[in-house]
Amino acid sequence: MPSITPSTIEVRVYYEDTDFSGVVYHANYLKFFERGRTEALRETGIGHAALLEGEDKLAFTARRLTVEFIRPARIDDLLQVRSTVTAAKGARLWFSQEIWRGAEQLASAGVEIACISLDGKPRRLPADLMARLAPEGSGEG
Repeated sequence: MPSITPSTIEVRVYYEDTDFSGVVYHANYLKFFERGRTEALRETGIGHAALLEGEDKLAFTARRLTVEFIRPARIDDLLQVRSTVTAAKGARLWFSQEIWRGAEQLASAGVEIACISLDGKPRRLPADLMARLAPEGSGEG
């Protein structure tokens, strides 16, 4: 199983995040989930800039997302985005993510991301990154 613990960040809902009815526009949940994944990886020492500037010049891209919208978030809400790496194998990482407002769950997502080279081709996660995520290896999520 992956070694990193669940990560939680806070996100404030601003006017720009909402639609005409005052609730968060559905596509903006994807931005909140992205921020959560980025910070979860950063907590393990894996930053996007370092990957791009490193010897292998790597990046992450979303491969598959499944989102369930449970309740709407509204302007000025303070949300908690919880992100957990559930598996790491080859060129892929799987995340389980949730968005909460206090004790109320608003959304959940299953996300598969792929490690790619700058020409867009899949690349295995480097051994040092894999060791930070899943020192004993893990199967698909």
